[in-house]
Amino acid sequence: MRLTPGFQASCLLVFAFALAACGSNDAKQRDGGGDRPIPVTTQQVTMQPWSDTVLALGNVKARESITVSAKVSETVEQVHFNSGDIVVAGAPLITLTGRQQQAALAQAEAAANESEQLFQRQTELAGQQLIARSTLDTQRAARDVARARVAQMRADIGDRVIRAPFSGVLGIRQVSPGALVTPGTPIATLDDTARVYVDFPVQEAMLASLAVGQQVSGTSTAYPGRRFEGVVSTIDARVDEATRAITVRGDFANDGRELRPGMLLQVTLVRPERQALLVPEISIVQVGTDSFVYRVKPDSSVERADVKVGSRRDGKAEVTQGLKVGDRIVVDGTGKLRVGSRITDLKADQKAGAHVDGAATANRG
Repeated sequence: MRLTPGFQASCLLVFAFALAACGSNDAKQRDGGGDRPIPVTTQQVTMQPWSDTVLALGNVKARESITVSAKVSETVEQVHFNSGDIVVAGAPLITLTGRQQQAALAQAEAAANESEQLFQRQTELAGQQLIARSTLDTQRAARDVARARVAQMRADIGDRVIRAPFSGVLGIRQVSPGALVTPGTPIATLDDTARVYVDFPVQEAMLASLAVGQQVSGTSTAYPGRRFEGVVSTIDARVDEATRAITVRGDFANDGRELRPGMLLQVTLVRPERQALLVPEISIVQVGTDSFVYRVKPDSSVERADVKVGSRRDGKAEVTQGLKVGDRIVVDGTGKLRVGSRITDLKADQKAGAHVDGAATANRG
């Protein structure tokens, strides 16, 4: 039988349409748009206890910290400490030359003694009404002036001995005997580091969950594997307008004085436990700045549910918007899905298969 050219062309056209239809069906199945359900695992969304953390960088500060300096201009006579010494409050650090002040003090004390003796004699005479009362009053004033002069000279000499105002550890010594110091000349730093503060910023949005007494911990690159424990002692009264963050101060024990002022700590603040809507982190699909999950509909197809994600920890993520309790979402297998894809839950199939096997075993028994 001989085929005409027109009939041959018609057959080729039908064959091409058949191939295109098959390719389209294959593509639909590959894209998840066909009738075959895509195997995935799902999970129902529930409220769970959640205690997330706040991470921040904090700066170590001493409880008390000063730069020791002199109040007067004078030459250093003696230095009573070495760099790095631990001193107690009131310990002498520097003695300045004060020979002139010592001589002036001796002169003032002699004048005060003479004025006191004269006042005593005039008091006796006034009691015998041998001198006027006004003369006694004048001598009393002269005696008081002499006493004040002595007190002034003693204070001036006291300024020549510079003492530690509080207990702490001294820094590097900046002066030597014979050096001339003036008001403001740094002699050494003094820091009370038996306990230290760590100040770190927390975003304004978390202000309501902050409270004095919360646990806080810190790590430093200087001590790998070491964790320092403390508590929140103060929350600043103001929010920074530029950064919209508030400064939180942690109080840390520092018996070994490992933490030093100026160090940088990676701070972890544990927030109070609360109930939160949690989902596995792998169920969240991130496309640019958008986050969404595939929510399972009653007909076993999926739809896109845009969500707002809060904090994440240990493979879980908090969903603050977009889902409600009882929603079923796809956990594993999101990469094969498209909106409208039909799914089958592997866990449900496995449970059903186990139930059938158990029933068959019981019947055979």
